[in-house]
Amino acid sequence: MSAYAIAHLREITPHAEIAEYIERITATFEPYGGRFLVHGREHETVEGDWAGAVVMIGFPGIDEARQWWDSPAYQEIAPLRSRHIEGDIILVEGVDEGYDPATTAKALRDSLPS
Repeated sequence: MSAYAIAHLREITPHAEIAEYIERITATFEPYGGRFLVHGREHETVEGDWAGAVVMIGFPGIDEARQWWDSPAYQEIAPLRSRHIEGDIILVEGVDEGYDPATTAKALRDSLPS
């Protein structure tokens, strides 16, 4: 099952270290089957408040996403980003092929008090 690293980057202070981070990041996730799905694109907020930028990297599975995040190669460059960008980053599994949200709704209904 696919997994994703999703970053919501809110406060970005332009700096040469960010350029270096961008230049080097692909080499850190490619060994784990990662690839950019969203990077440097404008987004449209249709509900709520989502100021900033979005980055999304896809992986074959959650294990690969975790291995990338914990890898010495990524941890070496992470400070280049974190010193100049404030944001949140999550790792999340996708849903199985053929996922049916009705199953989730039924489980929710079944858990509600009668």
